[in-house]
Formats: sequence, C-alpha cells, structure tokens
Amino acid sequence: MTSTSRSISLLAALITAGVIVAVFVVSGKKTYIGLETFCDRLPRAGYAGLQKHESSTDWFEVYELEPGIWAIYEPFQWQEVISYLIAGSESALLFDTGNGLGDIAAIVDDLTELPVRVLNSHSHFDHIGGNYQFENILSPSTEFAVSNSTGIETDQVKMEASSEALCHGLPDGVTRESHRIKPYTITSRITDGDIIDLGGRELEILQIPGHTDDSIALLDREAGLLWTGDSFYEGPIWLFFPETDLRAYKASLARIADLVPELTALFPAHNTPRADPSMLLDTQNALELVFEGKATPLPSFDGVVSFEFKGFGFLIQESMLAHETRALDS
Repeated sequence: MTSTSRSISLLAALITAGVIVAVFVVSGKKTYIGLETFCDRLPRAGYAGLQKHESSTDWFEVYELEPGIWAIYEPFQWQEVISYLIAGSESALLFDTGNGLGDIAAIVDDLTELPVRVLNSHSHFDHIGGNYQFENILSPSTEFAVSNSTGIETDQVKMEASSEALCHGLPDGVTRESHRIKPYTITSRITDGDIIDLGGRELEILQIPGHTDDSIALLDREAGLLWTGDSFYEGPIWLFFPETDLRAYKASLARIADLVPELTALFPAHNTPRADPSMLLDTQNALELVFEGKATPLPSFDGVVSFEFKGFGFLIQESMLAHETRALDS
C-alpha cells in the first residue's frame, strides 16, 4: 500500500457505515458526531460577521476578507476546506484548490481577470482537487508533492463524494463513482524564502514540514498576514498520517509562532477563514505539554489519540508520539 493510500485509509476511519463523520472528545468521553449534527452546526460562528460574495454558488461560499483576498469555502462537505485567492495589481495566486468536487476555476474567473498561479499548502487530496483546471502550478520538489501530482483514484477518495460526507447534493455532473483527484502538471518549483510578487503584494514562502513534507505557509510581511494551511486551524489538527513528522511539525510550529508579534491575522485551510495570531502561541504551548507528557491522551480511533485544548486540539498517532517522546528522553 502506498503512503497516500495508507493516509486516506486513516481518513476512512472517520466515516463509518454512513454515520460517523468526526470524532470529538467531550468531558473526557469519546463522542461520535453524525452527519445530521455536522450539518446542523452550519454556519460556523466565525462567518457571522462576514458578507457572502455574489460569486458564491450552491457549492462554494466566497468571502472577501481583505481587499483582494477571498476565502473560497466548501461548507457542505465534511472537510470544510478553504482555498484562498490573493490578488495584486499584476497577477493573482490561488492557495489550494479544494476537493475537486466543484468548479473552482469558474469562481476564480468570476473574481479576477488577472493571470492566476496555483500553489498548494500541501498536497493532501482535499487541497489539490481543482489543480487540473489550471495551467500554472507552483510546488516544492518533495517526494510527496511530486507523487500526488500524478492523481489519486481510490475508494476512499470516492467516499469524499458520498452522501455520508455531504450536507446536500453534489454539483451537476459529479458522482461518487466518477470522483477522483485528476493529474496535474507542476510548472515551477518553489523553495523556502522565495518571494511571489503579485504587484503591490509580496508573498514569502515558508516551508514548514511536519503535517506533510511539502507543507508551506504564505507570509505577507507588510500586511502581517499568514496563511497556515493545515499546520494550524481551529479544530483538531490532524497529525496521524504516515507522512507526518512530529518533530518537524514541532519545529515548524515554533517557527511560525515566532512571527506572532508581526501578525494581524491567520488564514487557515479548514473550518474558519480567520483566526487570532495569538492562537499559534497557544498551540505551541499545548504541543509542548503533549511532548512532555503533561496532557492527557484520550483514545480516538485506529491507534490515534486526541488532545483537546480551547479552540483547537491534536489527533496524533500514538506510536509516533511514543517514538518522539523516547527520542527526547534519550
């Protein structure tokens, strides 16, 4: 089984028999949240003060967070992925392309006439699904990134288009049976410290491996904005994949937490589109407690344990954590 297949098999553990779509820990007890409850939780409170953009469709909700920065949100699919279109005066960058279930290129075309390049926060399938719709794709040169660019077609990916994972019907022409992550061509390589100049807005590439080896953050130093991908979001942060490196994640989290005094907003890749930068410090401190054995692990699923904190948490493969803890003690 490939690394990608093993990763997606772990995701499959979160949806069982059409009932379980997420696992949370409440008052020390493992609680399974079913599809009906998930859908009833929408809309999230984080969207209350935002105005839905006219480019929104039945599948995507679009919000302009700052002038020239749009969140493109997939609220009715259980991953609740958020992609971001960031525009300058000369070009635009699409940071992630979602599950590939909706026509994200049509949304982008409606929002801007500028030339658009795509860059992924990392290449898990729920962030690269729409890449095939674009000609110019930037990527780091890691094994994981290159491997996933060839496409992913598995039963587990198809499950992302199943009724169990949705709050309403799929976009026209999309079915569970037909859904796959289509291949795409990486046209340019990026590395840590590279600057993407959009014209009047410069975005710095921060390679922050850990969640995956190709995980990156985007930093607009002038505006104090940081796009965090899956390295931080409000909710349980997934650190249980075979491709996850906990020690690298710890170092990467420390790197972006050091930026907090310069930051005005975080733009994560799931659930809510804006978070307070101070949450990075909270997350860093919480992870220290986990590594030091001062946080209580709660059984979750398939060898994964949950650590819950205010506003976020961690889902970590227990064997990985034990290995890292032993390494720190030695």
